[in-house]
Amino acid sequence: MTRQSQRADAPFVAQCVRTDARVATTTANEVVKFYRRRQQLIDTDIEWVTAEHRAVSQAPTSGGVVHVLRELDDYFQSGVPLGILAAAMSKQGQTVKDTLADVHDVRMDGSLWEPRSDHLRSV
Repeated sequence: MTRQSQRADAPFVAQCVRTDARVATTTANEVVKFYRRRQQLIDTDIEWVTAEHRAVSQAPTSGGVVHVLRELDDYFQSGVPLGILAAAMSKQGQTVKDTLADVHDVRMDGSLWEPRSDHLRSV
């Protein structure tokens, strides 16, 4: 898939900080995939434009990744989608790259696990 359409009704929209290329999609994890592709190609970052999801709108505006993850956990039965976590962390000024770096650090200290690909739970 190359560039996704920029439909006005897409609940998740993000853009590349270097090129302003945008992704508009129905799933937050597609934004993470977009980030990974852009990162491999041009070593850049992605910022959220909109993230319309009940969990994101109810997410705390302070606290670290583990705190936010715990708050989001009630909304999802099989782990919080990584994209939802990244969108929630954007309320604290974090980019997708910032969030993924924090997730990596927390994963290394054993404070979270991945019940399935790109879905997280705190320990």
